[in-house]
Amino acid sequence: MISAIICTYNREKYITECLEHLRIACQNKMLEVLVVDNNSTDSSASLIKGYLDSHPDFPGRYILETKQGLSHARNRGIKEAKGDILVFLDDDSMVAPDYLEQLRKALDSHPDAGAFGGRITPLFEDGKTPRWLCRWSLSWVSGLDMGAETKEFPKNKYPIGANMGFRRSVLEKTGVFNPELGRSGKNLMGGEEKDLFQRIKAAGHKIIYLPELKVEHVIPQSRTTLDYIRRFGDGVGRSERIRSKAEGTYAKRLLAEAVKWCATLVLLFAYCLTLRPECGATLVLFRAHVTRGLLSRAR
Repeated sequence: MISAIICTYNREKYITECLEHLRIACQNKMLEVLVVDNNSTDSSASLIKGYLDSHPDFPGRYILETKQGLSHARNRGIKEAKGDILVFLDDDSMVAPDYLEQLRKALDSHPDAGAFGGRITPLFEDGKTPRWLCRWSLSWVSGLDMGAETKEFPKNKYPIGANMGFRRSVLEKTGVFNPELGRSGKNLMGGEEKDLFQRIKAAGHKIIYLPELKVEHVIPQSRTTLDYIRRFGDGVGRSERIRSKAEGTYAKRLLAEAVKWCATLVLLFAYCLTLRPECGATLVLFRAHVTRGLLSRAR
């Protein structure tokens, strides 16, 4: 059985559309959908319950997780799920109609895959692609496109939470998401996905990219502003500090940050030469805030 886990927090604008796309993708009863509400204060809870009541054939279940934080919500979903395949989708992710069919085919063809991630196309709510968007900043808006071929994720690159999954047997060996990492309310810390995928890879399991596993991910205008990029960079830096300190690799992470600064400055120069200075300047802004978060004490 496949368990699709959707963790939600104040997404009244998107959550029913997310569920409708998943309902259309349902092929048979070998699926359950868990909607984990992480203390939403808007009308999300009533909308979810109303949707499930109006679609009795849809295998969905509402769960309230009162411990605030995305990692707590995801871990609750894992605990409640009955499937041997656990798929995580964001509450503003819209799966393709053949999503579940493609997932079953891919996993049957790759029984050695312990975890996986699919293609994510940003769907900008205002219809405008940010001028600063480039291949190096695509992940800031949860975008992922590694081409049309199935492959293992390369070193230091991992699936993105809007479209990722695991075999339960793997999580039973490696553990689940670290509650000290990940978003909580308006806090933009991350790192919980990277932390888990690194443990999975260290245990010898393959993490594969499945290009046929497609979702569109809604990106509101608020996530394309420079203020968001600053806060996002701060959150990435703080989470990296916590993760590397716990692993005893903080000094190594600082060295890696220096290398990333060199690459960022090279990209700034290159984008200026190609008359796309917004791309380079925004990469510098993001890197500056990652460094600030990495050097500051976690708050």
